[in-house]
Amino acid sequence: MPNLVQELNSLDFSVYIGGPLQAAVQAQHAASMSQVNFIKEVGFEKDDDGNITDLRYVDFKYKKKTPNPAFDPEQPAGPTNEPFTDAEVNISVPFLTMLTIPALRIETLTIDFNAKLTSTETSNVSSEFAASAELGINYKIVNFKASASYKRTASSGTSVEKTYNLGVRVHAVNDEIPAGLDRILTMLEDSIVSA
Repeated sequence: MPNLVQELNSLDFSVYIGGPLQAAVQAQHAASMSQVNFIKEVGFEKDDDGNITDLRYVDFKYKKKTPNPAFDPEQPAGPTNEPFTDAEVNISVPFLTMLTIPALRIETLTIDFNAKLTSTETSNVSSEFAASAELGINYKIVNFKASASYKRTASSGTSVEKTYNLGVRVHAVNDEIPAGLDRILTMLEDSIVSA
């Protein structure tokens, strides 16, 4: 009879359980580094040597109606006395405040590992017996021949069936940005300049 406990102990659980966990940690690390590289590449200007120099801004220009400070309501309205005038507004917005910064986080990791060991023991025994006899009589001679045979066959065997199932379920979500990055983006929003 095989030792099924020994069979189970021979399994390398560090591979079956630790492998998916290690892959999840590496994926989380890669996601964090992707966020850092995204901020560096997209949010900042670089000089010819590739060094980060300034924050990248996007400039917007548009016209809007603003109250005319020289408007006199007691005077008749006309081209020189209008309640509103066209003003050109320029806005500089930090580029990072307009984008969704990637922040992928693994929320759950479920590892299902099933090991099924089935042991079957078989034993077969078969016997055969055969006998034969001859009697011959000649003058003053008696011949007697006898033969017998016995055959026994025995076979036994043990078979162990091994079945391993590994299922890994990963649920990842787009995480909220870290508190420090949120404060920086809030400060950048406060730095939006309109002129």
